[in-house]
Amino acid sequence: MLKKIQTRDLKLGMYLQSLEGSWLSHPFWKTRFVLDDPADLAALLSCGVPAVWIDTARGADVVAASAPAAPAPAVAAAPPIPAPEVGPARVAFGDELARAAQLVNRSRQAVMHLFGEARLGRAIDAEQCLPLVHEVAQSVARNPSALVSLARLKTKDDYTYMHSVAVCALMVALARQLGLDEAETREAGLAGLLHDVGKMMMPLEVLNKPGALDDAEFAVMRSHPVRGFEALREGGLVPLSALDVCLHHHEKMDGSGYPERLQGEQISLLARMGAVCDVYDAITSNRPYKAAWDPAGSIQRMAQWQGHFDPQVFQAFVRSIGIFPVGTLVKLASGRLAVVVEQNASSLVTPVVRVFYSTKSKLPVPVQMLDLALPASNDKIVGRESARDWGFTHLDEVWMRHA
Repeated sequence: MLKKIQTRDLKLGMYLQSLEGSWLSHPFWKTRFVLDDPADLAALLSCGVPAVWIDTARGADVVAASAPAAPAPAVAAAPPIPAPEVGPARVAFGDELARAAQLVNRSRQAVMHLFGEARLGRAIDAEQCLPLVHEVAQSVARNPSALVSLARLKTKDDYTYMHSVAVCALMVALARQLGLDEAETREAGLAGLLHDVGKMMMPLEVLNKPGALDDAEFAVMRSHPVRGFEALREGGLVPLSALDVCLHHHEKMDGSGYPERLQGEQISLLARMGAVCDVYDAITSNRPYKAAWDPAGSIQRMAQWQGHFDPQVFQAFVRSIGIFPVGTLVKLASGRLAVVVEQNASSLVTPVVRVFYSTKSKLPVPVQMLDLALPASNDKIVGRESARDWGFTHLDEVWMRHA
């Protein structure tokens, strides 16, 4: 049975069903769980949430939790409140890949449903998006590259949906790289998930056109930030930060963006982050009218677009995904070709790679995992290569087949 109680009456063993007030006002990514950690209880008692709903069928009731106890001595000082929701332990890329693949499939269905509701004119409730944002954030915490790399492999048919999942993951990774706290990271992830909801208001013949858009069609597509912003605002269930990113993720630092031609500090930090994450995923993905660019080449090109991105945000973004992101084809000093399969946090230029081809013999070589950060590797990256130029049509299978 659901029961509303004052937060001060919470006790360990109760099952939290929901919290009163905005989901941004409390320190948890989740709202439905058994309250069994004293640190979580302390965080709830101090966060300012006035009341909560508990489910007495799944946890302790007020009466049961408040059974008479022996008189206690003078109350000791409350212990300091540790940071809530300590993230999961970091794992290797290969260990996270299978979990990330399952999450990609669940995310695709969830976002298709979410955007389908938006296309029908129904309000999007930010709190209903939070479980998905939480799952994405957990995967990114375990390994930043796995989910981002898999989400890049979208089909032309599901581009709009998976682009939103990828930008959500990229925003979470970038927020953590910038040192944002968990509440701000949560907002960044939600903003990434919803930034392109205006695409659902676009005519399907324009959205899915296989060729380049003409001027009239491009003008229609440029209206998607405003259309999305208006739809989210009218629903009244999305925080201002997500509304801002939805409206302004196509603004540029030099004022040449749209829809309001904002420049510099007029663009919020989250919108500047959204601009970088949106462009990176777009240009590294196959779209109805354009083949994907390789990840490292995309980073190099973006670095040359003067006036487009906030330089500090872009530098943090590169640190979050690497100079040679997972899936990049590189040439080694030994003359061998390899594909990047994992980043080394201590050095952006010495990732873990999978060697598979010799440029000298022009033949495959026995596959070898090589950590370029180890002195014993005796090799280094001398440049990136084009898979298309080498005729490698299944390069993604090489890095996904991670031992």
